[in-house]
Amino acid sequence: MPVHANGAQRASSHRSRRLTVFVLMAALAVSLGAMATPQETRAAGIKVVVVVGPAGSATAEYRSSARTYASIARSYGASVTEIYSPYATWARVRPALQGAKLLIYLGHGNGWPSPYGPFQRYTKDGLGLNATYGGSNSNTKYYGEYYIDNYVQMAPNAVVILNRLCYASGNSEWGSADPTKSTAIKRVDNFGAGFLRAGAKVVFAEAINSVSYQVRALFTSRMSMNSIFMAHPSASSARDFYFTSTRTTWARAHMDPPRTSKYWRSVIGNLGLSASQWRGS
Repeated sequence: MPVHANGAQRASSHRSRRLTVFVLMAALAVSLGAMATPQETRAAGIKVVVVVGPAGSATAEYRSSARTYASIARSYGASVTEIYSPYATWARVRPALQGAKLLIYLGHGNGWPSPYGPFQRYTKDGLGLNATYGGSNSNTKYYGEYYIDNYVQMAPNAVVILNRLCYASGNSEWGSADPTKSTAIKRVDNFGAGFLRAGAKVVFAEAINSVSYQVRALFTSRMSMNSIFMAHPSASSARDFYFTSTRTTWARAHMDPPRTSKYWRSVIGNLGLSASQWRGS
């Protein structure tokens, strides 16, 4: 059948209106998507501090990992301060940590329980830093939870990531016997306590693996800290368990040993805190 001219014009008009609506809807979707996706501008002003303490022959490797983490944070617009051994003294690290939104620390860990008793807050469960500026990569002086608690005030909803430490995730020193589950729990609880009192809301500890995933997820996702922890490529979930902190009344912890008695991964604090809340968006 022949198509009348006026019918063709009406069809064209209808198609034109549908196309206009489609374009407007697409533009709106793009706009909403841009608002929903974390942008670099949202990371502007986020203060990140990356510290490498003296770790003997492993120091160079730790610095290399730290530079990677710092580069990732900068790629999202964060303001990053890097302090590396042999220049990572308390005199330099302490002022840098004030108001920090994210601390990433690589170095030796001096936790509790350990073979080196008795427990005391001045050296346990904090940072292992250079005793003197510009010395060697083996002149370690420990600034325990007492110093973190009393002399550091991090930003609201701050996050701490402890990487390659002994004790922090519940693990033992390399070559030592594996801890019992109860000992590993105490180590995680104790290592988190000073940082959580200094304003941090979450403390991640990865004894073996890279923490690049956590850094990216903080800047780009809306996931909870617990979801970030279990979405890590090394997450197992075969033996994971939770516990309620005895050192920090409001905190819960999640541990995820990849193998029996290998307590290499933990997170403690406000596990429901979202990456969006951390960014302040």
